[in-house]
This record gives sequence, structure tokens and C-alpha cells, in this order.
Amino acid sequence: MSRFRETPEAAALLCRFEDATDLSQRVQLGMELAIKGDPRIVAGALNHLVSIPAGEARIGIDESQIDAVVREYADVGVIRDWILKEVPRHTVSLASFNISKYPVTNLEYLAFLQDCPNAQVPTSWPLRAFPLHYANHPVYSVSASAADAFCAWLSAKTGRTVRLPDEAQWEYAAGAGEFEYPWGNEARTENANTAELGLLATTPVGVFPQGASPFGLMDMGGNVEEYTSNDYDAYPNGPFVMDDLISESRPTYRITRGGCFGRFADLCRVSRRHGLSITPYASLYAVGFRVVAE
Repeated sequence: MSRFRETPEAAALLCRFEDATDLSQRVQLGMELAIKGDPRIVAGALNHLVSIPAGEARIGIDESQIDAVVREYADVGVIRDWILKEVPRHTVSLASFNISKYPVTNLEYLAFLQDCPNAQVPTSWPLRAFPLHYANHPVYSVSASAADAFCAWLSAKTGRTVRLPDEAQWEYAAGAGEFEYPWGNEARTENANTAELGLLATTPVGVFPQGASPFGLMDMGGNVEEYTSNDYDAYPNGPFVMDDLISESRPTYRITRGGCFGRFADLCRVSRRHGLSITPYASLYAVGFRVVAE
């Protein structure tokens, strides 16, 4: 395991970060933590796992809800087909599982690259160099297969089975089967790093405590989208939607969840099923991941 050497200065800075209520102050303190060494992050370890209890999870939405969602986000171009992928609402029996409180950071991904030098370097790293000042920001601009490879590496490092969450696990951990957004049932610009906020870049993990999920998970809405372990398919008794993410050369795609800094808040809806675009605009989709561990 590797980490920056924890110092009293870094510990005190973390306390200030956690106590700060102003967004700009939290971002600034988080950036300082990246340089001085964020005590929350240990590379090559399972950081801050949150236990999610077993239960009957209600996943997706009812078809009667589609039109309201489309109307709410019509000004950002949301169409019915995109939301149709979320129906029907159905119940999934989930065993208990452990999921990381934060998305995987650049520092954690660096440790993976140091052990696996042939692995994919994030295209968001300038000149393929580790961005120290973004050490505690979520890693993004890696493929789903790179995320899977990271999980395999971390499994070997920790002796536990580590993988990406499946869709049902992710959605339940984000909204507990009750909420439309991780924090409740209303879109709130101040609760997530999305395009509405205007930062247009990642922020240190945990900058938006008011956007935490019911289980205390951070950044489940905004900052970076997150890969799941599932390729797209219709829900049981639901339609298979041939939208703009499907082509002859790509009949399915890896599902992502949660929205990102460059996209609008419709993607923060916990039931929203998304994926990487196959258009030249794919670079607008900042996709990272978090892990579950058994």
C-alpha cells in the first residue's frame, strides 16, 4: 500500500475541509489536501467501504413517470427514449455488499499503473503524467476494461474479491430505492458537480456533503459518471431501446451512472441508465468508477 506520509498539517487541513460550509472554500481546501497528502486515501487499499444491507430494492421507474422527466429536462435536450430505458419499475433482491464511499481517485489509479505499466493511462492526464494537484480527484477518461483491470489488481492486492457494482447495487446505494436523486427528490444545483454549476472540471472527492446518498456515499451524483458491471439490456418486461448509443458495430454498451461535471443534472437521477457516446462528443463524458468488495 502507498500513500503520502500523513502529517499533522494534513490532518488539520482535513478537519478544516470537513468543517467548511462554503463550496469555494471546500474546493480550495480539497486542492490543498491533494498536494499535502489527503489522509482519506490509501493507494492499493480498500478505502472507506460502506456496508449496504440486504433488501428488496425497487429499481427503475414506472412508465407513467416518463413524460414528467422529459418535460423537466426538455431544455437540455432529454428525449423520451433515453428515459424509456428505466422502465418498468421492478424489485431486485440484493444481498448485503460493501461499496466505496468515494469514486476511485487519481492517486489510487497511479498505484495500479505503477504495478501494471501496460494498463491504460487516463487521457485526462496531461502528457500522460500523474497530475499531483488532482491526486484526490476521481480518475476518469479510462475504459470499462481498464476499470475491470483495476478491480482485478486490487483483488490481488487485498485478498478480497473487488469488482464494479452492478446496476441494481449502484442504484440502491445511490437512492435507497426511494429517492430520485442521491440527496432527495428535487434537483439541486448546489448538491453536485454538474454542468449547471459551471465548474466544468473535477473536484476533490467529498466536496459536496449535502449531496450524499442515504447511505453516506459521496459523489454519486456529478463529478464523474461511473461504470457498472452491466452491459445495456432491457429490464425484465421492458423495451430494448435503440437510441443513439447503439450502432451496428456496437449492439450494446457498458452502463454508466451518476452524471458528471460536463453534463446536466438529468444524469444525476439515480435510475438514469447511460453510456459512452459513439459520436465525436464522447470526450464530454467524464467516466470513472467506484468498487464493491466481498
